[in-house]
Amino acid sequence: MTVEIDVRIETRDWTVAVPDVLGICQQTARSALVVGAPATDAAEMGIVLTDDETIARLNGRFRGNDAPTNVLAFATESGGPDGWPAVPVGVPRLLGDVVVAYETATAEARMAQKTLDHHLRHLVVHGVLHLLGHDHQTDAEADRMEALEIVILGRLGVDDPYADRKHSAA
Repeated sequence: MTVEIDVRIETRDWTVAVPDVLGICQQTARSALVVGAPATDAAEMGIVLTDDETIARLNGRFRGNDAPTNVLAFATESGGPDGWPAVPVGVPRLLGDVVVAYETATAEARMAQKTLDHHLRHLVVHGVLHLLGHDHQTDAEADRMEALEIVILGRLGVDDPYADRKHSAA
């Protein structure tokens, strides 16, 4: 599959805190698409690296929550892992955009004692899976989505982001 991934860096802190942030985002998104992509020969998506102020505005406008969050995903098409509309051969599937907030992601990484680049990879994977129609509204959906995240992140050398939760529940 040919994938065009446009990464827009709105907050320069990303480039200081995460060396090769552009390459990390593109590699991570491609890895997520390999696992969960709909059948198509071409796709396009965007990743926006922004700040808490911008993501809070987006969160308020589109989700009714006027507070920052770590990641938002804006899917262009409705569908899902089993129900994508047909796209003519040679026409790229427009997946949508993943938006990640610097301050929230940094605070979460620090609190979880993880590197920011590993946490960024997790947030990008999570967002891409949302673009592909995965969700976590029910326990069963969350289990499926988390399992995919663990596999994708493992391929990228990132530890299971849910391991602490599993150990504390045992």
